[in-house]
Amino acid sequence: MTSLLEQKVHAVQKILQEKNIDGWLLYDFHHSNRLACDFLGLSPETMLTRRLCYWIPKKGDPIGIVHSVETHVLAHAPGKKLVYAAWKLFESHLKEVLQGAKTVAMEYSPRGAIPTASKVDGGMLDLVREQGVQVVSSASFLQNFTCVWTEKQYDLHKEAAEALDEIAASTWKWIADRLKGEEMITEYTVQQYILAEMKKRKCVMDGVPICGVNQNSANPHYCPELKGSRSVKKGDFILIDLWCKRDLPQAVYADITRVAVAGKPTARHEEIFQIVRKAQKAGTDLVRERVTKKKEVRGSEVDDACRKVIVDAGYGEYFTHRTGHNIHTEDHGPGANIDGFETLDDRILIPRTCFSIEPGIYLPREFGVRLEYDIFIHDNHTIEVTGGIEDKLVQLF
Repeated sequence: MTSLLEQKVHAVQKILQEKNIDGWLLYDFHHSNRLACDFLGLSPETMLTRRLCYWIPKKGDPIGIVHSVETHVLAHAPGKKLVYAAWKLFESHLKEVLQGAKTVAMEYSPRGAIPTASKVDGGMLDLVREQGVQVVSSASFLQNFTCVWTEKQYDLHKEAAEALDEIAASTWKWIADRLKGEEMITEYTVQQYILAEMKKRKCVMDGVPICGVNQNSANPHYCPELKGSRSVKKGDFILIDLWCKRDLPQAVYADITRVAVAGKPTARHEEIFQIVRKAQKAGTDLVRERVTKKKEVRGSEVDDACRKVIVDAGYGEYFTHRTGHNIHTEDHGPGANIDGFETLDDRILIPRTCFSIEPGIYLPREFGVRLEYDIFIHDNHTIEVTGGIEDKLVQLF
């Protein structure tokens, strides 16, 4: 019976042949290359205290290079294993493995363009290049093995997204009820309410939710703490950012951001909200159009589409981050980000992956608007927006 790793190796070889790459060299030391470890099925608990390599040629059997004290770490992997103890033997094995290769893919990104795909240190790249090969990035195909969802993961994402949509609505009602009753609440108590609602729904998250009021909402990564948290009052502008996944193995995240006014919005509130929503729509429409027509769409292109709306409206300098990120078992996953601003992520958005669309405008000492939902690309060339859509600025009362 063919193992999962054997199936992945065969799939990789097909891609390498299509791209005319002689082979893929996976390298790790002390879990420095999470992408390689995930592909090889090495859990974070696996003891990896020595260098290892796994060579997948475009044709033929794979070859592993392992240290004599950790030969077991690749025992499950197909292909023969070359064992070393001294560094000279490691380099000799590497030379043997790469003999005849001209192009070698590794977790490397030219000029550091895509940091999330660049995991191999410069010294190892030097050593590989000394073998007379050209190192190319594995980023163009690695997504197929690191962030494509199973049907179960898609279902778990939908559950998390629905939970977040419910929690956001519940949070607005909770805030409104307390303000009407003239109770004292703060950004921190709103955050804790959101956390409690997640727990009720058997969801977990890394970090804590964001609740920012007025000028604090203009800080994209503001996070309230017990001490120094701002009170929430009638008339305030409020932003909440919440993400979670079901507390189950292999569960994947959902991630949303919503805004509201505890009273009547000002003309300025409405203006900025409408621009950000228009930008979010522009990015979504581009993805939908390309996917429906079976055309490629890159993360950087979607970022450009969203950003153009905000730039054209005169607020480009206040959109200070990328438009979105890949979503997987970690909220910020290893796949293509919606980014042509912070980095040039020219990876193609592929089926059965998910990412956020979250443009924002942040006006210092005033307020900030960020609108976020998630997009999943189906195999049938359609897209699905998850987490709910905020089409109108929420007015709490």
